Amino acid sequence: MSNLKQLSDYIWEVPKRGGMRVPGRIYASRELIADIENDPCVDQVRNVAHLPGIVNYSLAMPDIHWGYGFPIGGVAAMDAEDGVISPGGVGYDINCGVRLLATDLPLDAVRPRIRQLLAQLFRDVPTGVGSKGAIPNLSGNDLNRILENGASHVVKMGYGTKEDVDFIEEKGFLTGADASRVSEHAKIRGAKQIGTLGSGNHFLEVDTIDEVYDEKAAATLGIAKGKIVVLIHCGSRGLGYQVCADYLKTTQKAVDKYGIELPDRQLACAPIRSGEGQSYLAAMRAAANYAFANRQVIKHLTEKAFLKALGLRAEELRMRLVYDICHNIAKFETHTIDGKEAEVCVHRKGATRSFGPGHAELPGRYKPVGQPVLVPGDMGRYSYLTVGTEKAMTETFGSSCHGAGRMMSRKKSSKVSREMNMIEELRKRGVEIMARGKRTIAEEMPHAYKDVASVVDVMDGAGISRKVARLKPIGVIKG
Repeated sequence: MSNLKQLSDYIWEVPKRGGMRVPGRIYASRELIADIENDPCVDQVRNVAHLPGIVNYSLAMPDIHWGYGFPIGGVAAMDAEDGVISPGGVGYDINCGVRLLATDLPLDAVRPRIRQLLAQLFRDVPTGVGSKGAIPNLSGNDLNRILENGASHVVKMGYGTKEDVDFIEEKGFLTGADASRVSEHAKIRGAKQIGTLGSGNHFLEVDTIDEVYDEKAAATLGIAKGKIVVLIHCGSRGLGYQVCADYLKTTQKAVDKYGIELPDRQLACAPIRSGEGQSYLAAMRAAANYAFANRQVIKHLTEKAFLKALGLRAEELRMRLVYDICHNIAKFETHTIDGKEAEVCVHRKGATRSFGPGHAELPGRYKPVGQPVLVPGDMGRYSYLTVGTEKAMTETFGSSCHGAGRMMSRKKSSKVSREMNMIEELRKRGVEIMARGKRTIAEEMPHAYKDVASVVDVMDGAGISRKVARLKPIGVIKG
């Protein structure tokens, strides 16, 4: 390990050198670090450590892989006064995230009818590139209200219940969002896509709880072994992509304007307190609110599809929201820095908030166990429900992993997939799938990803997020 210093069983330090303002830290097992250490993503951990105002460490979770500017799986906190905000530290798909829905249905009530259920979900939840939104006549006023108020506005429009917002990170909207900071081009894209799943690694997955590690926490979160649950993974669609693209141009100019020295132009940034920084923050929050609303509409469509396909009444299904989390976001939070509480802007890019028990921002009934942390897998093996810990608050700015982490490019995965009958391979694993085309399936087959169990085990072993339950997929729809 010539370039990395092992600090513990699960922490590897990227030593401070050159223009790095802080060291880097990567959470990984010895097995995972063997694949990580010579990957370009380690250089990205180093590069992030050069950013003005970064505090403590440039962090990376065990699902780390190469991304735009920041590595995916990267976490960095910036001083709220003297730090910078970087669109590359949030990503193109602003507030890409996951929500978990629980039901009262046992596995044997769904498995025999899984193809019928998937067909209904595929009809009712718009998927894929170019799919049209679930609200076809969305007005400009409604779009602006969604951008500034998030999930609560689509609940007012009839998509879900008021109780849903209590179980969404930040209650489904970020304050300080300003629709006027979002370009008209971005709004045009967003007006057509609210309530759509998208393509790529986004999915809607029907799972069963096949393993429970903490019965008390599982009961608190309202799940039980053998029951059917649903994972929804998507983000802000074309609107978020456009916001990122627009503000990369703005921040690239800001780098020159404010004389910021960077090892990689993809880390384009602006001082948080500058006009450019404040403008990006307002637009980024608006895109994040759009994503919260997008997943809220999909939840509503999912419930309707279940009721119709399975011929159930709502009280028999009892579908409810367990939690909804962000993966790509920058937020102001209070953390302990050098023994003192300080406000920092935490960039999480392919990383999940992991607040510990008792935190004021958690729903009341979840405070005894900590924040749910949802970790989707690869549509063929399993996903996990974990909870945040106090140790996360002191070590990682309350952050954990976000998924399995890609280890094979889409192009390479497609090449490998040509040698197999993909549908049959998934069926052998007990998983049915429906998608717009074979290309997406080929790019997202399980072989393209790390084993999410090894990723989750690192976070559990390091005490950053604690395992509660394992979810086994039985059906997936993709774009």
